[in-house]
Amino acid sequence: MRAYADNDYPADHKPDWKIIAGLWPYLTEFRGRVALALTLLVLAKLATVATPIALKYIVDYLDQNSGQDLLLWIPVLLVVAYGLLRFGSTLFSELRDAVFARVAERAMRRVSLRVFEHLHQRELGFHLDRKTGGLARDIERGTNGISFLLRFTLFNIVPTLLEILLVAGILLVVFNVGYVIAILVAVVVYVVFSIKVTEWRTKYVREANARDNQSNSRAVDSLLNYETVKYFNNERFEAQRYDADLQEWEQARLKNRLSLATLNAGQALIIGAALMVIMAMAVTEVASGEITLGDFTMINAYLLQLFIPLNALGFVYREIRQALVNVERLFKLLGDKPAIEDAPDARELVVDNGEVRFEHIHFAYRKDRPILRDVDFTIPAGHKVAVVGASGAGKSTLARLLFRFYDVDKGAIRIDGQDIRDVTQDSLRAAIGVVPQDTVLFNDTLYSNLAYGRPEATEEEVYRAARMAHLENFIHSLPDGYETKVGERGLKLSGGEKQRVAIARVILKNPPLLILDEATSSLDSLSEQAILGALKEVSRQRTTLVIAHRLSTIRDADTILVMDGGRIVESGSHNQLLATGGHYAHLWEQQHRGGDQ
Repeated sequence: MRAYADNDYPADHKPDWKIIAGLWPYLTEFRGRVALALTLLVLAKLATVATPIALKYIVDYLDQNSGQDLLLWIPVLLVVAYGLLRFGSTLFSELRDAVFARVAERAMRRVSLRVFEHLHQRELGFHLDRKTGGLARDIERGTNGISFLLRFTLFNIVPTLLEILLVAGILLVVFNVGYVIAILVAVVVYVVFSIKVTEWRTKYVREANARDNQSNSRAVDSLLNYETVKYFNNERFEAQRYDADLQEWEQARLKNRLSLATLNAGQALIIGAALMVIMAMAVTEVASGEITLGDFTMINAYLLQLFIPLNALGFVYREIRQALVNVERLFKLLGDKPAIEDAPDARELVVDNGEVRFEHIHFAYRKDRPILRDVDFTIPAGHKVAVVGASGAGKSTLARLLFRFYDVDKGAIRIDGQDIRDVTQDSLRAAIGVVPQDTVLFNDTLYSNLAYGRPEATEEEVYRAARMAHLENFIHSLPDGYETKVGERGLKLSGGEKQRVAIARVILKNPPLLILDEATSSLDSLSEQAILGALKEVSRQRTTLVIAHRLSTIRDADTILVMDGGRIVESGSHNQLLATGGHYAHLWEQQHRGGDQ
């Protein structure tokens, strides 16, 4: 599966307008609200279109009765009607927005949740390749784009088109066809110009977004690696790289601004020319007595009333184009299927004994670089099997395959005879506890991070897990105890302290199968001995796969597998392997000579 990229589309890519149809499910959840909002929309437009008619009668009455005794109640009544129509137009529009607000906000909520769940369903390879900053920006813009499309497609484009039709109909009935032709020509020229220029400048908008993603990704990546930056005194280097990205963003934004100015100037020219032509027609007819002064006022009001939303329609079209691009990226993200999925007939994993069998496993992250070659071994129920070997031998890959972060290319992995590809991922992972080499914590309290192993656990169970992981003394030494904030990724804790939190989580989870991936790699010798006792207690009566670098930590393993070049080259107990004088004995001698013992 191709990894997600920050710039999947070329600059001249045209978004698919069918995306708007994909928003229909978000409207059907509140059919009543949508219907009421559309009714209020029509009422608002009827009030808007009727307003210039009231204004016409006011002007005509005053003009025709100039210098005569006026019946004041008639113009007063007309003015009241004019004011009520103005107020009604605004009132119905505001009520429409209030009624529809729940629909738009619920749509954003639904999409945000779908994206969140989908990202957690994606395979490990996707998350290793992603750029978090750019991905976060795309999600934010995509969800906002959905809200924009829902609101403005229904409440700007549709009402504007409705108003154009109503005004054209009134002018055709009351006056002559010349006004209708002039208005329609102006609208068509305006719309065609707006579409053509917007198509031209979309590439600049997309380029600006890509540069924004790039700079944001750079900033997030640099801040996440704050300590590494400090270790190498590279603050200035990071600032220069970030500024280079910002410079590209600045240039892209400048092109975007200039193209927008071109579009606005052209639209203003078309509107100005149309107003001059139509008003000249009206002035001529007033002078010849064909129409009244009130008619002239009504035409002028209609033109202003029509071209203001039409001008907004140009803005809305530009924004809809951009929203379509953003939503398209979001829908594409949702449309990419996870590489690891449950089989259609997947069943729950049933762990009776806990025997794990790797049957002639072949695997490669890339086809041109095999990692595992015909790996075949069994972990009997309740036994501890350790895997050792040089870096890159494929040790940690075994753990990733058992947890089904990836699927094997050939062979099968079975738990109590059940192929893990035939069971649900949820039930598989619920049965396996992992203590990783690098423990990453949430930016929350120490208690919350401990309880993450089983969120429904009682406080006493959490405290017991902390005691078994030899964390209790450390926690009590903290001013805030269990409520201590651990910082982003747990950076306020030492490597050994984070490792103990990981062990406590597994103790709390209480799974039948264990994976210990370099579980004591971050501990000093004294801490390691204390943790080894806890791990031995935890792994007792559990099927355990241990990925180890320090050979001293796996002397008690029932079986030790030695890997080299993706193959198992030796197998046996600690004493048996030392007696053979092979790879394991050589590794043991190297570590012993290096002071590991």
